[in-house]
Amino acid sequence: MTSRLDTPTRPASRRSRSPWPWITLTLLGLGALGCNQAPKYTRPTLPAPAPAGYKENQPGSDLAQAHGWKQAAPGDAMLRGKWWEVFGDAQLNALEERLVIGNQNLKQYFANYMAARALVRNARASFFPTVSLSPSASAAGYGASGTGVSGRSYELPLSATWEPDLFGKVSNAVSADASAAQVSAADLANETLSEQASLAQYYFQLRGQDALQQLYQRETASYTEALRLTRVLSRTGIDSDLDVAEAESNLRTAEANATAIGTTRAQYEHAIAVLVGEVAGSFSLPAQPLTATPPAIPTGLPSQLLERRPDIAAAERTVAEANALIGVAKAAYYPTLSLTASAGTESSSLSNLLSYGARFWSLGASATETLLDFGANKASVQRYQAQYDADAASYRQTVLSAFKEVEDDLVASRQLAEQEARQQLAVQAALHYQTLAQVRYRTGLDSYLTVITAENTALTSQQTLVTLQTSRMTTAVQLITALGGGWDAAELPSQRDVARKPQAVRDPGTPTN
Repeated sequence: MTSRLDTPTRPASRRSRSPWPWITLTLLGLGALGCNQAPKYTRPTLPAPAPAGYKENQPGSDLAQAHGWKQAAPGDAMLRGKWWEVFGDAQLNALEERLVIGNQNLKQYFANYMAARALVRNARASFFPTVSLSPSASAAGYGASGTGVSGRSYELPLSATWEPDLFGKVSNAVSADASAAQVSAADLANETLSEQASLAQYYFQLRGQDALQQLYQRETASYTEALRLTRVLSRTGIDSDLDVAEAESNLRTAEANATAIGTTRAQYEHAIAVLVGEVAGSFSLPAQPLTATPPAIPTGLPSQLLERRPDIAAAERTVAEANALIGVAKAAYYPTLSLTASAGTESSSLSNLLSYGARFWSLGASATETLLDFGANKASVQRYQAQYDADAASYRQTVLSAFKEVEDDLVASRQLAEQEARQQLAVQAALHYQTLAQVRYRTGLDSYLTVITAENTALTSQQTLVTLQTSRMTTAVQLITALGGGWDAAELPSQRDVARKPQAVRDPGTPTN
């Protein structure tokens, strides 16, 4: 018996005329009918036009201006890059640099961004054929013992399959994944800004605690001296035991409050340690009372805010992603064309496997069209259209919230400046009252109770002033954050950028390309 593998003769179907001409015509015909099914994308409109300027972006009162508060005009240069440097604090600058390198939340967001970029490259692979190699060898036996060999077969086939993107299913899937990667990049930028702002706020709050601690150290020393004096006067019969008890109570209360301040300061220090990626127990910052004053912060125009905040960019790219997914869903209405091709060699002899006569090839095409799905495709399209509407509403809400945050922080900055100026006058009055009370007590005109009242009033006024000064610094950070920090939409990687294979892993704070 002669096996068909003994000769290089190929089946008639493999020797038939090439089917490429009609496959090409089919592709051209379907391509003429097909098109991108996604709606033309435009950025969602806002509920109302952006105002010409911020309502609260107005000069402060003469009193606030006299005490150093100034709101930068809209036309001033916008903040860029390392926005925290406007505070002129070398320690803060060093901590912010450490944050970008050591913060674990940023590493997590950066890894998510890299994963999103990988999904884009995965989706783009569908533009191209899938090629596979499947070498095989087989032999057939006969006879009772199975030792006879009727034929051997060796094959070295190379096959390829491809689904042309006739109706935009693949291109819209790639666009959706690219938009999702841009969302991830914007999320990384937003998280970076958030972490940087938290660090700056914790830092100024810590310095505020240092200022309070310094205040209590002065007051504790004063109360200690007052207790010594009342004890001396008590022994001479001028003061009573009640005066001594009141003086000691004042001192112990100040000591207890100073201890509480130490606890709060330690907690801020620990929070900063986590932000810069350090173990809290091995991190420390030397005490340094708050001396900084809020800088003039350029606000720009409300229309510029749309390009300055990464959360707005993320919301807008989410809408673009939803728009592309509508195109993916609509493409299911149209037929799917699948092209297959295979070529290789086949022989009964391993030595002839690579010979010219052992070659073979085949081509094929098939199309699939859903005739009845009981509304499944229609429901899918409606789902993505509804998701688009939801994402567009979320985008508008993000913009409105951004405008609100800027206005809130502008009015807070102005009001706090005026409040601090008035509080400084209150502190001056309280210290004068304290001095007079101490003089009258020493001359025997008043009891020590008057001194205690004056001291408590002065201490409370100074505490309030330090708290206001700290609030002004943290509010300045909040305003910078509301304005987008030093970020700009131009930093958002393009869809082409996110589709590229990364050449090297960048720092978490610089995700572009």
